[in-house]
Amino acid sequence: MRRLLAFCLVGLSIAIGPFHEAHGQPARRAEAGRLAPQRPGQTDIYILSFGLWGPQSVFESEARGAARILEARFDGKGRSIVRVNTKRRAGATPQTLMAAAAAAGQALDPAEDIVVLVLTSHGGPEGIGLVAGRDALLVTPENVRELLDRTRAEHRVLIVSACYSGIFARELADPRTLVITAAAADKPSFGCRDGAAWTYFGDAFFNKALRSEVRFDTAFETARGLVTEREKREGFDPSNPQIAGGEQVLGRLREACRAVPAQQAGRAARSAAC
Repeated sequence: MRRLLAFCLVGLSIAIGPFHEAHGQPARRAEAGRLAPQRPGQTDIYILSFGLWGPQSVFESEARGAARILEARFDGKGRSIVRVNTKRRAGATPQTLMAAAAAAGQALDPAEDIVVLVLTSHGGPEGIGLVAGRDALLVTPENVRELLDRTRAEHRVLIVSACYSGIFARELADPRTLVITAAAADKPSFGCRDGAAWTYFGDAFFNKALRSEVRFDTAFETARGLVTEREKREGFDPSNPQIAGGEQVLGRLREACRAVPAQQAGRAARSAAC
């Protein structure tokens, strides 16, 4: 199923150009006003979590679940924006995604804070799909670069749960941008069943590894092992999840971890992670 959808995504590559905001400054200010303010002297985590493929509910569920877990792990309550497409509603369009990124950019301190961008959808060799109502678009690495740049954050984390998502690691990872993907650039990933709560990678990384480990690199290694075991058990070819870049981000994430009260993160998990 994911291989078929990935093949179909090739035909969407002409459907999207640069992202643009449709609502302008007033809407951006209103959304930014709903975010908790940046705390001077502390590394705050701002979370953008987007479920892009409306016809299947697993991507909405994963985007919402990822945001909840990240909020809990990094004291991010009030610092997250979730945008999803569903069978009935187009909530994650290029315009709303850019507006969300711009709102985060108004709330955070670019030098001090970190943006975590989560994208979950079907993927193909050139990008990931965005299906909002009748509109079907391809989101490329360059589009995602626009989103990250719009946040103004100097330190960023990008997590992409989709087939062939390793293309984002190849194109976007750098010392200030940590990229984690569910699959290599030439591999499908699995678990996109409609009605499921998580994809295989989302379940392993967010629902399991990050609940007990705040360090993203360590959580990734745990998740990769869980995914590999599950794929082998169920007879799938390895998806080969990827991690790249972020040398300057990981230390700042540890700073953010140390700032989380023990009662929120859990004493044992916090001491193991930081």
